[in-house]
Amino acid sequence: MKMETPGPTGLEAIETASRDELQAVQLQRMQWSLQHAYDNVPHYRAKFDRAGVHPRDLKELADLAKFPYTTKADLRETYPYGLFAVPMRDVVRVHASSGTTGRPTVVGYTKNDIAMWAGVMARSMRAAGVTPDDIILNSYGYGLFTGGLGAHNGGEALGATVIPMSGGQTEKQVQVIRDFRPTVLLCTPSYSLTIADELLRQGLQRGDTALRVGIFGAEPWTNEMRREIEARLGIDAVDVYGLSEVIGPGVACECVETKDGPHIWEDHFYPEIIDPDSGKVLPDGADGELVFTSLTKEALPMIRYRTRDLTRLLPGTARSMRRMGKITGRSDDMLIIRGVNVFPTQIEEVLLKNPNLCAQYQLQVSRDGHLDKLDVYVEVKPELSARIASAQREQIGREVAHHIKSLIGVTAELHVVETEKIERTLVGKAKRVIDRRPK
Repeated sequence: MKMETPGPTGLEAIETASRDELQAVQLQRMQWSLQHAYDNVPHYRAKFDRAGVHPRDLKELADLAKFPYTTKADLRETYPYGLFAVPMRDVVRVHASSGTTGRPTVVGYTKNDIAMWAGVMARSMRAAGVTPDDIILNSYGYGLFTGGLGAHNGGEALGATVIPMSGGQTEKQVQVIRDFRPTVLLCTPSYSLTIADELLRQGLQRGDTALRVGIFGAEPWTNEMRREIEARLGIDAVDVYGLSEVIGPGVACECVETKDGPHIWEDHFYPEIIDPDSGKVLPDGADGELVFTSLTKEALPMIRYRTRDLTRLLPGTARSMRRMGKITGRSDDMLIIRGVNVFPTQIEEVLLKNPNLCAQYQLQVSRDGHLDKLDVYVEVKPELSARIASAQREQIGREVAHHIKSLIGVTAELHVVETEKIERTLVGKAKRVIDRRPK
């Protein structure tokens, strides 16, 4: 699907189209996508037939609710290429998830898919304030993970200069920041703080770099974490959203002028919010699970894919397309601790309200006899690490544990530790939860 060329305002016409204009485009593309999936993917055809629906039944956008959901289990059941809608000779690239649980999910792209992906990622970067004059340090991981190459192609499509750094080698990352003078940083939000720690260790202050914008995604993060990143790096921190099954990074992105939630590029990805238990479609503004239907993908059409991300749909602001609220957690990784539903981001919000603590934390859940036990490990801010004694850290821990109990309703044992004591992954994602309870 060919992307539009931005007009004099720097925006594509579809970004400011009316709802009626946008919905007309969506309906036409959705009808094509459903038919494409039905005609070319036996798994989809069987699911549609079992549900008693046919692509011709889609007369209006609301009719999408008649069609069955797609889940990660469908991708694993048809592993590796069973959901592909084109022959392998037309697939020019394959990515896959890390496969930490069960089989990895495999995704494929045609030449047109790659062009569309680069286009929506370039659109995301423009929304974040990036221009062809910028130098981008791309610290997302390259390889089977979609982040590195997805962001790379978007930067090149925009016309910016891309430094393909990938994740890890934090000392070298800082050397590149110092010597190559990039103006834009792309990585996970937690890894940006690891870079900030290394900048401080090397004696560099926020004003010593050329960085002005950071585009962060691949893990949920709070506005408290945004404020910490912006304060420590002296940049605008912008949220980008994506997932491999839908395309990769670039499904949605915040606009730098508002920073009020990622605008979804609805001309390519149609969003719904559903009740995660009943599957019922919920109205805009209601909290629930985010579902996407791809409108233009050729190799791997996704029909009503359940992302498991919990959020809500909001009206557009800087763009006419709808926004998604901050992800509050996932419907499939919610922790239930002694009967209390707990999301890591809830803990993060409490931790970051304490001025001594940073956003490097880990939740460890275990079983003490017949009862669940929650241990929270969190690092002090690196500039304070040497000045906060053990007794003071214990006092901070007691105070934060009290707030977690009061606000979330779960008892936690806090361990306030020195900088760089909590595990980081090579691609920069923080390992937020370790659940040691018997299955």
